[in-house]
Amino acid sequence: MREAVTTADYKAQAVSLAESLGAAKAARKLGISVKTLANWIRISRDGAGFAKDGKRRPVSDVEAENARLRAENAQLRMERDFIKKAAAYFAKESK
Repeated sequence: MREAVTTADYKAQAVSLAESLGAAKAARKLGISVKTLANWIRISRDGAGFAKDGKRRPVSDVEAENARLRAENAQLRMERDFIKKAAAYFAKESK
């Protein structure tokens, strides 16, 4: 039997998915609006986290640093992917 997923867990998983796929793709896949997902990402990046009762909980310094590093990692992956695609495009054009 599947374990119940709380609203806080769902939001955290949605933010993780958005970091890996991008906000627009993740929102389409989850069937929610991009604005809603953007708000959840903003809350996550601010280090507020999601409380089980829907209210924000205090976040430790380690959790805040972890969230910052995850966001930075996602940004760097996106930039890397863009550079790979651009290099492939220009390599094809030069032939």
